[in-house]
Amino acid sequence: MQHPAYLDPRSGRTWPLSEPRWCGPEGQPLLLTDLPGITRADIAGAERSLWRYAAALPFLPDARISLGEGCTPLLDSEWAGAPVRFKCEWFMPSGSFKDRGASVMLSLLRHQGIEAVLEDSSGNGGAAIATYAAAGGMRARIMVPASTSPAKTVQSRSLGAEITLVPGSRQDCADAAEAEAANTFYASHNWHPFFLQGTKTLAYELWEDLGFRAPDNVIIPCGAGSNVLGCAIGFGELLRAGQIRRLPRLFAAQPENCGPIAREWLGEDAAEPMPTIAEGTAIARPIRRAEVLRALRDSQGGAVLLSESEIARATRGLAERGLYVEPTCAQAAAAFARLLESGEIREGETSVVVLTGSGLKATQRHAELAGLALD
Repeated sequence: MQHPAYLDPRSGRTWPLSEPRWCGPEGQPLLLTDLPGITRADIAGAERSLWRYAAALPFLPDARISLGEGCTPLLDSEWAGAPVRFKCEWFMPSGSFKDRGASVMLSLLRHQGIEAVLEDSSGNGGAAIATYAAAGGMRARIMVPASTSPAKTVQSRSLGAEITLVPGSRQDCADAAEAEAANTFYASHNWHPFFLQGTKTLAYELWEDLGFRAPDNVIIPCGAGSNVLGCAIGFGELLRAGQIRRLPRLFAAQPENCGPIAREWLGEDAAEPMPTIAEGTAIARPIRRAEVLRALRDSQGGAVLLSESEIARATRGLAERGLYVEPTCAQAAAAFARLLESGEIREGETSVVVLTGSGLKATQRHAELAGLALD
């Protein structure tokens, strides 16, 4: 197999990994060329973090930036009257699944000589980049919309990240970050293909969790789609390595108020984005929309659009079972119920619902849903 390289999946052009880059010459999003995957024998069994799958990465850094991320619980449970397994990805140092991508991306970038990074995120992405930059002795600048509540940036500020407030919308903030990328390396969790090399470890972990078998279905909250793509990449590698016989079906859960990927999958007209309690997936213009749709299609999966009331009920229902998560990821549980009802998923199948972020990130929202007043 050829050496790993950056890949423009839409044209097939490649570039060597020797030069750090976050996009193609025309500003197009990049992936990496296909990697061969690993076998059970390649797992570093003594390592209790996602780095047990380091042999699956495009190259190994001189020194990893790790805080024990990965190896999250997979709980046998029941939802909507059917057996389900909840993958508790909020059991991470910064409180969300994005630690997988941040740990791998910043480790590989630091190996390439990058010492300071730029990110745009007022939520989990920014917190994860700030966390791993601090752990790795790197400087981080996080750009956020000026309207962002100060409470949402406390975590990143406390970790030493520089916060820059950008007037306008979330999209205005992303545009400003791309323009600033000429001055500081843009280590965007939405753009950089190394981030997906971290999120793909979820697939390897589920394979190991289930006794080195693939699940039948994986239901995933989806905004820009890094977890959907990570699972597609990871399970694709396992298939190439002969470790699984088929791909699991991947299902993307999105809110009706801002679900462009699910709308396109379902053949519905585009709609103007509206506020949603699933704010972590409220990405109006996902840059890898075509790649996410291809991952759903290749896995014979699908997408679900959820009402605000469905997401709220799922958030409360999970909390009543001791699973205190963000509404953003509770929509995966709501989607599982809908897929069961439609018959697209059957009760006897092995289904994994990915819960991505801690409810501690959404205290105000939980208070509102529970009818509680915060002093």
